[in-house]
Amino acid sequence: MRYRSSDFDYVLPANRIAQHPLPDRAASRLLVLERSTGAIRHLHFRDVVALVPAGALLVLNSSRVIPARLHGKRDTPSGATGAATQILLVRPLADGTWLAMGHPGGKLKPGRRVRFGPDATVEIVETLGGGLRRVRFIGALDAQATLAKYGEVPLPPYIRRPPTPADRERYQTVYAEHDGSVAAPTAGLHFTPELLDRLRAKDVTIASLDLHVGPGTFKPVETDDLASHSMQPEPYDIPDQTAAIINKKKGVGSEVWAVGTTVVRALEAAADEQGRVRSGADETRLFIHPPYPFRVVDRLLTNFHLPRSTLLMLVCAFGGYDAVMGAYREAVKKGYRFYSYGDAMAIV
Repeated sequence: MRYRSSDFDYVLPANRIAQHPLPDRAASRLLVLERSTGAIRHLHFRDVVALVPAGALLVLNSSRVIPARLHGKRDTPSGATGAATQILLVRPLADGTWLAMGHPGGKLKPGRRVRFGPDATVEIVETLGGGLRRVRFIGALDAQATLAKYGEVPLPPYIRRPPTPADRERYQTVYAEHDGSVAAPTAGLHFTPELLDRLRAKDVTIASLDLHVGPGTFKPVETDDLASHSMQPEPYDIPDQTAAIINKKKGVGSEVWAVGTTVVRALEAAADEQGRVRSGADETRLFIHPPYPFRVVDRLLTNFHLPRSTLLMLVCAFGGYDAVMGAYREAVKKGYRFYSYGDAMAIV
């Protein structure tokens, strides 16, 4: 069957979109979907220790969310301070400039400056496609210092409240190490240090990679023809040790569990035709949608995703379209909490 973006719509009441995290990360609910039968079980995330078998490999995304949203005021052509403006930094570029998004975009022409404070200013260098711009920092503070002083946690647009100090910790996995994401790899938000220790004690191997999540993760597929959709590139880095562990585990038939769609994309982008994963840094525009022949990942832990999103399409490719969409309808019926701060799903 040839799928269209409209096939990935579903009805979700607004009150099912989680606006705050639960006090206990591991208290989230966990819907378990069995691919072979379509059977559904309702557990809690702490039950993941019993779900992942001894000898399996759990792969995490250790990318850290940066306080990428900056609120400032743009300069007018006369040099006076103008209206409020938001800049969302996406990632640094090789020439020292940054890829960024801005609002209101129509006012951010090349040469326009946005001030975040007396010591922090960016200048628009170039307007790119897809709402992206290239900017450079020209104030006393560089990008890192500006983010540390003025940056805000870039909560997703469906969380309709201002970020709080608590979000700096909770919109971050407990194992985050390397700065670079503008959105959390949300499947990992449910893990606690205790859960990870219990998995290791059960002889589950844990490895990590980095895929720095960009703002395109929230962008719906706007064309009904999936082949016409273009993914924004996202950088990833797979350490030598992680690639070696994955290839060894695959060689002896152990299950590879991906924690999140970002891990799936990195591993599948780095795999050859035989399913062997190459180490190293690269970027990917891989768009996974049904049908797709997965070469590395055997099991998936993920959150519930937006309608018409590339993330939902990836999950449907992995779990089977009918089974996954049926599981989403069941989750809505059973009162699951959706999206970044919501509940989780395991496809086994």
